[in-house]
Amino acid sequence: MCDTCGCNITPGNQHLVQNDGALARTTDGRSALTVLRGLLSENDRQAAHNRGHFDRHGVLAINLMSSPGSGKTALLEATIAALGHELRIAVIEGDLETENDAERIRAQGVPAVQITTGTACHLDAHMVHAAVHQLDLDAIDVLFIENVGNLVCPASFDLGHHRNVTLLSVTEGDDKPAKYPVMFRAADLMLLTKADLLAVLDDFEPARAERHLRNLANPAPVLQLSARRGQGLDAWLDWLRAELVAQRERIERHETLRPAMQPEGQARHAAAPHRFVRLP
Repeated sequence: MCDTCGCNITPGNQHLVQNDGALARTTDGRSALTVLRGLLSENDRQAAHNRGHFDRHGVLAINLMSSPGSGKTALLEATIAALGHELRIAVIEGDLETENDAERIRAQGVPAVQITTGTACHLDAHMVHAAVHQLDLDAIDVLFIENVGNLVCPASFDLGHHRNVTLLSVTEGDDKPAKYPVMFRAADLMLLTKADLLAVLDDFEPARAERHLRNLANPAPVLQLSARRGQGLDAWLDWLRAELVAQRERIERHETLRPAMQPEGQARHAAAPHRFVRLP
């Protein structure tokens, strides 16, 4: 739970703030939910502004989400090693504390901006906007946003990116898509990471993980890889190349692409549900 993203409203306490509940109005008479929706709506406004930056500069922005320790930074290191001479890559890192992940990325020779969120369990569009202005977008093809390790809140916030990639480590259990549907429902691609460990794990079935994803009516591709061993990276790299081509084609058509939002988060936002948007 946190006090910044609206996840402090749960099925157990929502009666207090909805339908004229005891806490539905602040002392000056304003609706507490209106305030919350206003914050989320302002996040979406800022996200659209961020996406405008990315589109004007021809940048593809990808939001990486997962639980802590699933291998997001290791995936980025392997991706930079493989594509660093082909694509111009930059990274925005999100953690509660430390500069550790940004230092690992900078050691690969690409720019990285660390966002430390303090107690917030996700990035929001305003944090990303401040980080973007520390980068030269004219010198970037693909911007990765490594979100805070958390399988719930990050899926509710549009950061201004175009695609969501959700990592599921094979050490976590193949039922995570069923247990954390808000995250996996928003995925445009699911990566089964640390796949080299499948040989010694007898309780993770990739087919079962994919079945749980399909039960969420999500048709996203599912890829297995091991960033540290270099296994399965080619399919991931091909997906990235194809997404960059698609981004450039959208820009030529004067279109942009909103990321998928998990339904509960989307219901609290004022933005229209359509993902493809015709630009002026």
